[in-house]
Amino acid sequence: MTRVFVYGTLKRGGDNHAHLAYQQFLGEARTPPGYTLYWLGDYPGMVRAADDTAGVTGELWAVDDSCLTQLDLLEGTAEGLYERVSLKLATPADGQPVETYLYLGSIAGHPALGAEWRG
Repeated sequence: MTRVFVYGTLKRGGDNHAHLAYQQFLGEARTPPGYTLYWLGDYPGMVRAADDTAGVTGELWAVDDSCLTQLDLLEGTAEGLYERVSLKLATPADGQPVETYLYLGSIAGHPALGAEWRG
């Protein structure tokens, strides 16, 4: 199982949450400072932001290999839309890295959302 931090449409109640069906919800979570969200149209994108002091709130899930492969497809990692990266969360802070997706496209002209997407 791989622990994955989600912050947008994959969260409970989100349009893409069905991709996490039968996976294990581990709880609410937050990144350390240095990350923020932008509204990309139909979904948010998380990017590194050196001036951020809040981090991003979301959910932590334990997913199997098949689910992780599907998430990579959904997030367009092969096309360079998002990159799956490891990071250590601020909460729950057990020191173990988790996987998450960072947006790789331009954020020019997209509104900043800050720490939370409320879809």
